[in-house]
Amino acid sequence: MTRERVATLLQNLQSGEATIEQVLERLRSLPYEDLGYAKIDHHRELRKGVPEAIYCPGKTQAQILGLVERVRKAGSPVILTRLDGKVSGALARRYRREFRHYMPARLGLIGRPLPSLGGRVLVLSGGTADMPVAEEAAVTAELLGCEVERVYDVGVAGLHRLLDHLPALDGADVAIVVAGMEGALGSVVAGLAECPVIAVPTSVGYGANFQGMAALLSMLSSCAAGIGVVNIDNGFGAGALAAVIVRSARKSRRRAPTRTRKASAGRATARRALRRRSP
Repeated sequence: MTRERVATLLQNLQSGEATIEQVLERLRSLPYEDLGYAKIDHHRELRKGVPEAIYCPGKTQAQILGLVERVRKAGSPVILTRLDGKVSGALARRYRREFRHYMPARLGLIGRPLPSLGGRVLVLSGGTADMPVAEEAAVTAELLGCEVERVYDVGVAGLHRLLDHLPALDGADVAIVVAGMEGALGSVVAGLAECPVIAVPTSVGYGANFQGMAALLSMLSSCAAGIGVVNIDNGFGAGALAAVIVRSARKSRRRAPTRTRKASAGRATARRALRRRSP
């Protein structure tokens, strides 16, 4: 249930195009709908600006299709994470025109991406092997309304490769750094970037990497300011967090003129008071 759909319902009620009973019927699934095997949070997009996503592993094909059907009926786009080929085929047959499968990212979308937020997200990866997680982060941010630029294979083993992209880093509102092995790229980027940095450790690496634990601990131990860390291989979480940061900044910019006017009025009042007190 999006903000726009709630507004339309209220407008229809006000104009007499819908009755109170009809509006209540549409709203009765808020804040969630209980399917027995899952409770769909229809209220999430209205509350957070980010729709509920369906994590596919561990769910049967029938459960996934059931979840998709109910979310689409509520009018929200459906994002599916860690989508495999079998489920993708079933969704493509049922939602021919609406379904898109972003293969490297292992993401699916049914419906339209969210409206543009106007913010710019830069996604960097340490190596080519980190690209599936980096793409998950990049596509997620795009689907949630961000403008995304990708800079891949710029790890610390060849630091000069990253330095060529400093102008892109300077122009970003948020940077997402995806790296495995020792995960040092997060600290390097956070030490250079003015914007917030979201570090994503990946499970890429040899034995002592411990399936991403080495990169995770390295990123958590960073001495650079302005860096936050999500879970191992959690590209979706990084992309969603980037969109939330951009949305929050956009909201602050919309409010800024009001605060500026109030501050200016306050300063003018103070100056007048000082003039009245002057001999």
